[in-house]
Amino acid sequence: MDSQSQLDSLETWASTLLAKLDPAARRAVMRDIARELRRSQQARIAAQRNPDGSAYEPRKPRLKSGTKKLRGKRGRIKRSAMFSKLRTTRYMRIEADANGLAIGFIGRVARIARVHQFGETDHVAPGGPEYRYPARELLGFTCDDRELIRDM
Repeated sequence: MDSQSQLDSLETWASTLLAKLDPAARRAVMRDIARELRRSQQARIAAQRNPDGSAYEPRKPRLKSGTKKLRGKRGRIKRSAMFSKLRTTRYMRIEADANGLAIGFIGRVARIARVHQFGETDHVAPGGPEYRYPARELLGFTCDDRELIRDM
């Protein structure tokens, strides 16, 4: 079963339960679910994992055209965790009302997140060369997320 059909079945299941609640209670439930899903997404991004459990593709070493590889101050390639600020609540926002919920990014980081989410081509720096970034799914449902929603 693909992720879209799983999401559709989860939505159908949840909508029948939520229809029985009054709007204020639905909004409260949606907000609680959104907070828990955001925590789950933040933990997964911190662990550098895609929703399917595979690791993010690591950063590539920077190359200067026609010369040797560029390295950090101590002669090693920077391999620290990616998206450390992107996963904070400052940038990863939730919206929840009686009709649904959304988890996403705001501001300029939304563009950065989109490029990495879908593996798009973007400029490395303003006016710099273009690079095709590998797809690193920042937002997505894991099996645990689906269970979390069912349990709430």
